[in-house]
Amino acid sequence: MNKIYPSAAAALQGLIQDGQLLAVGGFGLCGIPEALIDALHATGARNLTVISNNAGVDGLGLGKLLASRQIQRMISSYVGENKEFERQYLAGELELEFTPQGTLAEKLRAGGAGIPAFYTQTGVGTIVAEGKELREFHGKTYVLEQALHPAVALIKAHVADRSGNLRFRLTSRNFNPAAATAGKVCVVEVEKIVENGEIAPDDVHLPGIYVHRIVVNAHPAKHIEKRTVTVRAGV
Repeated sequence: MNKIYPSAAAALQGLIQDGQLLAVGGFGLCGIPEALIDALHATGARNLTVISNNAGVDGLGLGKLLASRQIQRMISSYVGENKEFERQYLAGELELEFTPQGTLAEKLRAGGAGIPAFYTQTGVGTIVAEGKELREFHGKTYVLEQALHPAVALIKAHVADRSGNLRFRLTSRNFNPAAATAGKVCVVEVEKIVENGEIAPDDVHLPGIYVHRIVVNAHPAKHIEKRTVTVRAGV
């Protein structure tokens, strides 16, 4: 089966609908599927619920979809550094399911592993636990968190082979594998495609069984969310 598509737009064709639950990999602007986010923006799909560690920054990453008002609800762990996100949320225009970062990762992992829910101490006694089942184990209180099952996962990897086996690069791996396994359909953006067998088995970070569509973006912008430069005298 050919998993390779000629463009990000083609890779999303027939998958995106209004009101969908989507997962998007990345951490800040590191490891985000830039071309796929642009293609998602171009679909014009609205009322989306997006699972992602954060929503990019103003004008970059998922920030583009916030600006176009395509996202109705975010399931996120970090919501800073995005003024439009803040404005929409405080104005009641954007729904937010605030989720501790480890819990978010586990909700995705559980979704991919077929685990419907799990108990955790994280969030007990805070607004995170409001409306959720609480239970005691060994004298400690835990909150029940349900797994996430996005209809489509959009992720970024460094290299794929033609079967969809993936290798990520350093910290850009972040939430991408968990989002991929949780998604009913996974679309991956890579910088390079190699022939089957060129990725050593021990170097496969995500098996191709989880990957349905692949698109090449050989030269992503890889924006830096924050850059701090130290000014030294005499340099």
